[in-house]
Amino acid sequence: MSRTTFDQLLEAGCHFGHLKRKWNPAMAPYIFMERNGIHIIDLHKTVAKIDEAAEALKNIAKSGKKILFVATKKQAKDVIAEKAASVNMPYVAERWPGGMLTNFPTIRKAVKKMANIDKLTADGTFSNLSKREILQISRQRAKLEKNFGSIADLTRLPAALFIVDVMKEHIAVKEAHRLDIPVFGIVDTNSDPNSVDHVIPANDDAKQSIEVILDACCAAIAEGLEERKAEKVDQEAKEVEEKAPRKRTTRARKEKNEEGVEAESATTPEAEEAPKAE
Repeated sequence: MSRTTFDQLLEAGCHFGHLKRKWNPAMAPYIFMERNGIHIIDLHKTVAKIDEAAEALKNIAKSGKKILFVATKKQAKDVIAEKAASVNMPYVAERWPGGMLTNFPTIRKAVKKMANIDKLTADGTFSNLSKREILQISRQRAKLEKNFGSIADLTRLPAALFIVDVMKEHIAVKEAHRLDIPVFGIVDTNSDPNSVDHVIPANDDAKQSIEVILDACCAAIAEGLEERKAEKVDQEAKEVEEKAPRKRTTRARKEKNEEGVEAESATTPEAEEAPKAE
């Protein structure tokens, strides 16, 4: 069964594309028709593509890898922050820091710097500093939190990128391609679908449209995480079971040995008594 329905997408306005003069010819296979100078996206294809993308995202989450969500446009910021946080995935909702993927070690340094400031605050080292220094450090901390707070848990490069507007986030797409990181993207009629590995043709400007698609994808990620947890529990149970028979066998051996010793002790007095009778 598909994760979204045609009616859901229609209600959310996923079918609205851009003006005809703004279109990208590469999007022709996903366009249903043109009305009043605006392209209409074929939602049957959108439903199928959402299912494909959701399945791929589920497998990535099941393998224990991270998916980085990217959306810096005004209407998508809050949605992406809420949905990505709900499945415990990193996201970029503010400006995309150049070299975020290609220069990842430097970005990690900035995140570590933020962690060090938090450490100093907890230790009480700040109390020894002057007011001016404290103000400077707290401002620096706020700036780092704004830009890198949402990716603090990202200790290694993500396994995939989920981008809301591939045209606006073209730098992120280029960086991902350079590192062979698969890109999932909501692609509108004015964007190039060839730059995206998993295309979801839909309206990338309406908040409702973005929300519906993200709901389906995040539900799939949550399923993947749950399956991973269940597998871990099963594996632990198996390990316990494997250890248990060994204990039983050692116990059985001990009992056998004890029985053997008892039998020997029982036979020896009889053997001693026999010569006396003669």
